[in-house]
Amino acid sequence: MAENETHSAALRGLFLGDAPWWYKASIAAFLVLNPLLLYLAGPVVTGWALLAEFLFTLALALSCHPLPAGGLLALEAVALGLASPAAAYEETVRNFPVLLLLMFMVAGIHFMKDLLRLIFTRLILNVRSKTILSLLFCLTGAVLSAFLDALTVMAVMVAVAAGFNDTLHEHLSRMGELGLAGDADERKLMLRQFRGFVRNLLMHGAVGTALGGVMTLVGEPQNLLIAQVACWDFMTFFLRMAPVTVPVFVSGLCVCTLVERKGLFGYGVELPVEARTAMEQMALKAQAGMTARMRVRLGLQALAAVWLVLALALHLTEVGLIGLSVIILLTATTGETGEHRIARAFEEAMPFVALLVVFFAVVAVIHEQHLFSPLVREVLALSGGLRLAAMYLANGLLSAVSDNVFVATVYITELQQAFAGGVLDRAQFDSLVVAVNVGTNIPSIATPNGQAAFLYLLTSALAPVIRLTYGRMALLALPYTLVLTLVGLAAVMLFN
Repeated sequence: MAENETHSAALRGLFLGDAPWWYKASIAAFLVLNPLLLYLAGPVVTGWALLAEFLFTLALALSCHPLPAGGLLALEAVALGLASPAAAYEETVRNFPVLLLLMFMVAGIHFMKDLLRLIFTRLILNVRSKTILSLLFCLTGAVLSAFLDALTVMAVMVAVAAGFNDTLHEHLSRMGELGLAGDADERKLMLRQFRGFVRNLLMHGAVGTALGGVMTLVGEPQNLLIAQVACWDFMTFFLRMAPVTVPVFVSGLCVCTLVERKGLFGYGVELPVEARTAMEQMALKAQAGMTARMRVRLGLQALAAVWLVLALALHLTEVGLIGLSVIILLTATTGETGEHRIARAFEEAMPFVALLVVFFAVVAVIHEQHLFSPLVREVLALSGGLRLAAMYLANGLLSAVSDNVFVATVYITELQQAFAGGVLDRAQFDSLVVAVNVGTNIPSIATPNGQAAFLYLLTSALAPVIRLTYGRMALLALPYTLVLTLVGLAAVMLFN
């Protein structure tokens, strides 16, 4: 009996790993109740319950990665007949270009990290004005994310900030050994100020990835999915979105300037003098130690970046294959030929790729049970700007608490069916596509759950070091959320 209890305790401990007990209990309850609900209430009610349960796993991604728990729910849905295995497979195949983008573009940018790290390091050290530096961080994050992967851009920013943090602590430790550490209270104040400075820059950069990511079909994974359905190439997507995304972008820069100059919502923290001194010494040491091979490597990465931008702008082939070409060019020319070194480039993207396939299985349930059809019909029954506003806000609200890729997948496929069925003409369809894209990209900055880059920042090892909690992150995002959401809504209604 004791041995059975031990095994039972071991099983409870292994189930969903380190997730809180209440989370484990919730998932177990879902798995038990879904078959009963199917028997008692039918497939439609069970489908809605499954959708709510899946959103639960997304909203609580900080407690447990959504793949294990969400995957169990998706497997059960297929086993219960809410969607067939063939339907889940068809959804995956239909969205294969998105999977290619994540697999190869993110890995391709991994081999350009040295160049990106150098760009952000020089920004911080060469610009003295905090307001201008914040604008440049936001702008650089936007430009890079318009052509690269926002998650990778955020990863580089975090790596740069972590390097500066380590340098500062090494400097303080060295000063302490020499007996020059100074007053303890002054050191604590300086560290607190340094953490605030880093939080400010990382949040401006994170918002920048959203501002740039909404503009192009490669900026966010759902953009490519939307472009596939709308049959838009790179330039068509950019031009269709520009009447909305450009005003949103300008508004974002205005918010950045305002909160920094006025010190609102926790912004406006300056870089301490001692921290700047330590960082400059580190940069000088790195520059002095730079070899000819390192300089050539940076030049090759810059050339690969030019090739990437040109290939995307000219739409030479599928985006994911362009990313693969970057991998080939940089591994061949920069000496990254070891299998394990190449494999590390794929570590960031593959969990999200697997999660997307689970998304598509849940989307198959939505399609086969027609869960969203009544809601979409209600929105489509509206007219003109009211219909656009409803579509934008519905996507925005759900994206703020869920994952924007999932939300975009659901709504864009419903619009595709409405267009194919003659409910919408081409002009109406295009306008609603713009509303879906902007709605899933901009209001989702309200919480860390909506944007992959935000979630990466919050779950990084640096977050607890700089005291970046969920609530503080939401507060820092609040001025951007309010202004950009309203500007996006107005632009969607005026220009479409």
